[in-house]
Amino acid sequence: TLVMRLTVWVNSWQMQCCGTPFKIGSQVSWTLGPADREWLEPVVGPGVSVSVDGAEDHHGLLPDDTPVSSGKVTRITAVHCRFAPADDDRRVFVPEPGSGILTSVDAADGWTPDRGEHQFTGYLVQLLAD
Repeated sequence: TLVMRLTVWVNSWQMQCCGTPFKIGSQVSWTLGPADREWLEPVVGPGVSVSVDGAEDHHGLLPDDTPVSSGKVTRITAVHCRFAPADDDRRVFVPEPGSGILTSVDAADGWTPDRGEHQFTGYLVQLLAD
């Protein structure tokens, strides 16, 4: 039997706006789009960013016919990082390379507290796909 594991990026703003809290063991059904690896890499590192299979979206940013992926949550990692002004536009803040902190958590509601200068940015969620 082939077991399919997915690693999904869940943005903090998606959860804070209207996401449904989940925990380890929860059954979820999410619409997944491509993960923004260019944004994720400085935060979580290249080894982690390439393992992200998709990004959860429930704000209609994806085509209506995008299939839903379902699975059981087996791991949740909260992601924090520092932000600094972009080199080309000081009004835009971007993740500071190498500043990411990854912490295992048991549940996700979108309101994981910041860690000092490190702002909560989202979750990496591992799913055992149905």
